[in-house]
Amino acid sequence: MSLYVQVVNGEVKECWDTPPSEGVGNNGWKNAVEVRPEIIANRQGYTAHTFDTTQDPVQIVYGTFKITVDERKSGMSDNAQFELQRVIRQQASNPVTYDISAIEAARQTMVAKQVAINACTTHDELDAIL
Repeated sequence: MSLYVQVVNGEVKECWDTPPSEGVGNNGWKNAVEVRPEIIANRQGYTAHTFDTTQDPVQIVYGTFKITVDERKSGMSDNAQFELQRVIRQQASNPVTYDISAIEAARQTMVAKQVAINACTTHDELDAIL
């Protein structure tokens, strides 16, 4: 995808994925590219970006951050709870076919997942229960 930035006095004022309108002059518009370092899935994420206006095309540079085991455990636990809520909403959406055993099975699955998640102390252990 093409990106365009408007650089005024060495600072990026605007960033668009469509080129600036024809006939308005250059007004500091330049091509830009995103620079995203490789990350390890579920263990790192991207930070906010910065602009390197000394490069041509201008570089939109992302940094990385580490996801801690505890942060990941929290997210996985939230996902397990969300799945239970999804089953509850699905069952509640049609009172005629409401199946309490489906909700109980989903609850038991969530509890088992949360026990497994809570027992983990490393990313490798969390990977094993995905």
